[in-house]
Amino acid sequence: MSFLWLALPGALIWLVILILPWRPWSIGETLEADSAARDCDLSDVTALIPARNEAETLPVAMRGLEQQGKGLQVVVVDDQSQDATAEVALRACPTATLVALKGPPPRGWSGKLWALEQGRQKVRTPLVLLLDADIELRPGIVAALRAKLLREKLQLASVMALLRTESQWERLLMPAFVYFFKLLYPFRLVNDRSCTRVAAAAGGCVLMQARALEDIGAFGCVRGALIDDCALAARVKQQGFAIWIGLSRSVRSIRRYEGLAPVWSMVARSAFPQLRHSTLLLLTVTAVFLAAYWLPLLALAAGTSNTVALSLLGLATMLGSYLPTLRFYRLSPAWGLALPLIGTLYLAMTWSSAYRWWIGRGSSWKERRYVENLDSHADA
Repeated sequence: MSFLWLALPGALIWLVILILPWRPWSIGETLEADSAARDCDLSDVTALIPARNEAETLPVAMRGLEQQGKGLQVVVVDDQSQDATAEVALRACPTATLVALKGPPPRGWSGKLWALEQGRQKVRTPLVLLLDADIELRPGIVAALRAKLLREKLQLASVMALLRTESQWERLLMPAFVYFFKLLYPFRLVNDRSCTRVAAAAGGCVLMQARALEDIGAFGCVRGALIDDCALAARVKQQGFAIWIGLSRSVRSIRRYEGLAPVWSMVARSAFPQLRHSTLLLLTVTAVFLAAYWLPLLALAAGTSNTVALSLLGLATMLGSYLPTLRFYRLSPAWGLALPLIGTLYLAMTWSSAYRWWIGRGSSWKERRYVENLDSHADA
């Protein structure tokens, strides 16, 4: 009996991914710091940082901002923190404007977007840098991002932060997070001005034209979005504006994911909303993952020489598509052999996300629970 039917779907999936003209697996879209511009004039930029219980990470983010250039303004929004976030912010940057939120966000607003909207009202510069409190910036990266935005006449430019890969779980799962994100939102299509249906941003570090932000209705236009960065980018691109996304080693996340549980929580928060709460899409993704990752392995165990050859072709193509991401993270190619396990874990996280929505638990983040749909969820 031939087991070619086991090997064929996976081989086809990986071959298609590898030859797609927009090369979703590549790492060609990058932006690094311009160290020569670290003392440039940034008086037209305001960094806007929403912070909720970020006393531990905020000093690193603020030190990074201090090294960017002259005149950079900073607005920190303390979102009802229960630690010393406000004091830490002012100690790290005495010239920063502090906005302290006294109550929960209104119904229909996510906490982060409500914080950003309150801070936006303090911005007086033509450019606004949306920065997460757990992001470390290398000197010169804001100048490089600003130069790209102005030179290419963009309205939004973002860079995906380099995620931590210090623990074994981080090495296993965090590069794959970037890899899967790029498969879902191919950067070449995102950056293509004529492709209006594909838009994404990396919310940890986003530089925007303040006028463009106002033109789309500011943060109110995406007030209930859990995947707020991609929703914001979609609104900007739908308005006819130009956006760009890339990778960078000059923007680093200092958020720790030292075990499986924090990664699981992070992914499960937004995985099912990313599928638009569609059970059909969830089943489709499940079928694709099983065909891509496990059928080739089953065919290897089953098979004749032809089946084994086709299975090895599929697995080699799978590994080849992941190698650029591993090289970017300076990790051994051997981590690519774990992709079937990695894919299974991410699929389980996605089902966990769906289960939470089906039983009415929604998503939770920063001690807040969101129970409604993607566009109109409320703080419980």
